Amino acid sequence: MGAPRKTIDKVLVANRGEIAVRVMQAATELGIETVAVYSDADETAKHVCRADEAAHVGSSVANKSYLDQDSLMEAAAETGADAIHPGYGFLAESESFARRVEDSEFIWVGPPADAMTDFGEKTKARAIMDEAGVPIVPGTDEPVDDPERIEAFADDYGYPVAIKADGGGGGRGLKVVRGPEDVDEQFRKAKREGEAYFDNDAVYVERFLENPRHIEVQVIGDTHGNVRHLYERDCSVQRRQQKLIEETPSPTIDEETRAELCEAARAGVAEAGYSSAGTVEFLYEDGEFYFLEVNARIQVEHTITEAVTGIDVVKEQFRVAAGETLSFEQSEVEPRGVAMEFRINAEDPFDEFNPTPGTLETYRPPTGMGIRVDDGVNEGDRITPFYDSLVGKFVVTARDRTEVLERSKRALEEAEIEGISTTIPFHLAVLEDEVFVGSDHTTKYLDRQFDGLDDS
Repeated sequence: MGAPRKTIDKVLVANRGEIAVRVMQAATELGIETVAVYSDADETAKHVCRADEAAHVGSSVANKSYLDQDSLMEAAAETGADAIHPGYGFLAESESFARRVEDSEFIWVGPPADAMTDFGEKTKARAIMDEAGVPIVPGTDEPVDDPERIEAFADDYGYPVAIKADGGGGGRGLKVVRGPEDVDEQFRKAKREGEAYFDNDAVYVERFLENPRHIEVQVIGDTHGNVRHLYERDCSVQRRQQKLIEETPSPTIDEETRAELCEAARAGVAEAGYSSAGTVEFLYEDGEFYFLEVNARIQVEHTITEAVTGIDVVKEQFRVAAGETLSFEQSEVEPRGVAMEFRINAEDPFDEFNPTPGTLETYRPPTGMGIRVDDGVNEGDRITPFYDSLVGKFVVTARDRTEVLERSKRALEEAEIEGISTTIPFHLAVLEDEVFVGSDHTTKYLDRQFDGLDDS
């Protein structure tokens, strides 16, 4: 039967920057009023100016503002909001915050807390997907608490093996063991990182894939049992497990594999009763794909999926939260063309990608056919050291991969950003690199094959 229909008239966006602006744009198109929240550092930020009203939630430090659940709930109550959208990052995957909102008078615009619990613990997620028949990397079905179990696993599957934080993601809490002499040290390091980043020191073990591609599938479900996939994205251009360039469709998989991969993702989350937007991530190597994890939230790179399908993923989140059915059937999802997303970070690629906070003295993003810019800044704004260094995202769409590469170069060269260093020179270098142009890159591409930048 699904959830009863609810009315969302005003949403508090519990986030900042470009994702807050993006959520507000979708809300406005649906006739929903918007409330921004801001810290001391963000009083005049773009997302604050974009909203219908705004509420101050604390100091510049994130754990005293954007991560302060009490302040966010108070802001929602004081502004008369009837829904809360978490965006991504900050509290977007906080099971405790989702449950707190669900137990209140507010509507939670995101995956249910139970789904976050199920998929937040990686061993539990692996078990769910295995039960649904989704291929998983050989590994332990429960956390390991003894280095000897890691050695026993390696005896069966061989080295290298990966020790992973059970509550982890984004490469944090991941340690690679290449021989028995490394087991004790990497086991301790993985547990420490799990405790530090996720308040959970449990770890599990998987066979380590040496040179995979990172493929993910956008899924979305409603509360009436409908789950759709919106095809895949290739996120193999990574630095230290952090994505930098994403594209869709993946240039490396054939149509038969694509259909099998996307249906596996859809069926896996459907088996778990998933609702709202989410991403099922896979590793792909030697013609085989293996489940990696589920991200129970909207993703940074949802933009390229929207660009090729024409489906507004954030609007669908609002519809689902309001108890409506999805607005499209699976048969209506027909991707057209190719899209790439370039994350423009305030970082210096000539200096180990160190952050470069400062004032945007000039900010003129690219324009023209096939260009979408999602950002959270205006010219004259200050990029602060308190939060993520993302300035914005350049999304480029074209008929085929050759054209999207040409258009991407034009867009990146056209952009004018002064006052801070950005990752634009890095992106331009990648677009000239024969490995990337030839679609031969994997997740190890930047660390092993890319020659880097010449600042001479």
